[in-house]
Amino acid sequence: MAGRFFDEWAVGDRITHDIRRTVTETDNLLITTLTHNPQPLHLDADYAAGTEFGCIVVNGTFTFALTVGLSVGDTTLGVLVANLGYDKVVMPKPVFVGDTLRVETEVTALRPSGSRPDAGIVTFEHTTLNQRGETVCKMLRTALLQRRPA
Repeated sequence: MAGRFFDEWAVGDRITHDIRRTVTETDNLLITTLTHNPQPLHLDADYAAGTEFGCIVVNGTFTFALTVGLSVGDTTLGVLVANLGYDKVVMPKPVFVGDTLRVETEVTALRPSGSRPDAGIVTFEHTTLNQRGETVCKMLRTALLQRRPA
């Protein structure tokens, strides 16, 4: 499903995104090494076994990026001018290899762009849940979207 133009959104609109993703060891290893993050909690199984988690915890930047990615098809695909910011990012529960994540989105704010008459600003609240229904990530994403062409 393609994204929606600015004019097609209303505050309170909610989406439960259909695409889900099971996190793999490779996902975690790639994001951790690509970003040069040496945190042993993400890379060293022996170290992680001695922590309160008992195993490797998936790098939070992967969870963050996956949250955005799983939401794009239903929100901004094909209508995005720019992502303007990400705010209030929280990760109340850890993500582990093998967890299956899904995203729900609510529109929390809308306003016309002051500098671009052909665009408007939408604030999305994205909530990522694991297979147990626990929230593992929550954030606000502010996006500049095209208006529907005349």
